[in-house]
Amino acid sequence: MLEQFQAGIAITGCGACTPQASVDNFGLSQIVETSDEWIATRTGIKQRRLASPEDSLSAIATSAAKNALEMAAIAPEDLDLIILATSTPDDLFGSASLIQAQLGATRAVAFDLTAACSGFVFGMVTAAQFIRMGVYRNVLLIGADVLSRWVDWTDRSTCVLFGDGAGAVVLQALEGCDRLLGFELKSDGTQNHFLSLAYQAQPQELIPGVSVAKGIYQPITMNGQEVYRFAVKRVPEVIEKALFRANLSVDQLDWLLLHQANQRILDAVASRLKIPDSKVISNLANYGNTSAASIPIALDEAVRQGKIKTGDTIAASGFGAGLTWGAAIFQWG
Repeated sequence: MLEQFQAGIAITGCGACTPQASVDNFGLSQIVETSDEWIATRTGIKQRRLASPEDSLSAIATSAAKNALEMAAIAPEDLDLIILATSTPDDLFGSASLIQAQLGATRAVAFDLTAACSGFVFGMVTAAQFIRMGVYRNVLLIGADVLSRWVDWTDRSTCVLFGDGAGAVVLQALEGCDRLLGFELKSDGTQNHFLSLAYQAQPQELIPGVSVAKGIYQPITMNGQEVYRFAVKRVPEVIEKALFRANLSVDQLDWLLLHQANQRILDAVASRLKIPDSKVISNLANYGNTSAASIPIALDEAVRQGKIKTGDTIAASGFGAGLTWGAAIFQWG
């Protein structure tokens, strides 16, 4: 039975985990025809972390989750819900339940959510609905991806962009106050072909007249120019709509926390919103594009460095394959 009140949300802990192995731009120049200057000037990326064959998404995600739970000072047994935002699970049926077992979160229901690079923002909004309804009080949200599994390492237009990692936050019910101030989510499937990781089938006849499709997923393909145009137009719009729902103006923001895709996108969005560089969180130089993990990894780093403080107002926005995009306005702590 639902509790007869509407709880608010507080984000009480964060954590991150990235693989040990890293490859800088010079290393990539030994694989494809590129250079540090070419990559850095076009993307802002200097290096990226890559999962080894022994690494698993569930292990990286579990480590990030443990760090978030420690900061929030709650035990895994106290969790009611675990949401894993990922496009690269270890198991196509999902990896959230395995993470639940690895954490020992015996009371928590767990499921995967797929919205590519928008996954963390979509996951935050999804988690908030369960809390606001009074169904759950303690939710763990993880954004994690191992995109190196699906990169064509001979395609310099994509292989220079992506890295692996996981980030997590703990969301808890808060009486009398709500730290999620506003949000807006969007999808446009007509642009799906601009960024995809598609399944390619080969027919296999079982009996005369009956065939099935057998195949594998193909490497990531992306029209970088179109994705850039989409992001610099749609992301400022969706942030402004989320701010309107929050009854806030741009100058009331303390931080702009965008999906870490490309420094030129971050700069263009900030410029259109008239947000100074000093308020823009950016760490993609060291990690590359980690998809659903990029926002929580950047959040965790900024919190632990003391940049983001309790009560700070943050505009977070994810954008990517689908195409999907969204923004959430929230206060930290």
